[in-house]
Amino acid sequence: MTAMIVVTVMLIGMMCVLAYTLAIYALPFMLALAATRFAYGTGAGWIGAGIVGIFAGVASFGVLTLLFSMLRSPILRIVLALIFAAPAAVAGYALVHGVTGEAVPSPVWRQVFCLAGGAFVGAAAAMRLAASAGSQS
Repeated sequence: MTAMIVVTVMLIGMMCVLAYTLAIYALPFMLALAATRFAYGTGAGWIGAGIVGIFAGVASFGVLTLLFSMLRSPILRIVLALIFAAPAAVAGYALVHGVTGEAVPSPVWRQVFCLAGGAFVGAAAAMRLAASAGSQS
């Protein structure tokens, strides 16, 4: 019984790490999903739509990283970072909201934790964009 509890806790931790990682890349994932749905809707089939989606996700992250590294104006860099980090912050908010659904009984504290989680994931997404742009230069 104890082993099952330990395995369950480890799996929940791994799912949170996976969800956090996916939340950081929310904008490229949304663009890849939209491209996949479009390709499938126009008759590309499952395999073709998957290839189009993967290409669109990688290309969108690459274009965002390239733009971030090429822009010299701090205002434009901040705007681009906000465009990249805003969907990640929303995904982080939703992630914390789902995880704390039954664990936090107070709605006020649940909102505090959700806002903090969204801010944390949004900041992590902006730092990931800056780090990948810094490694290209």
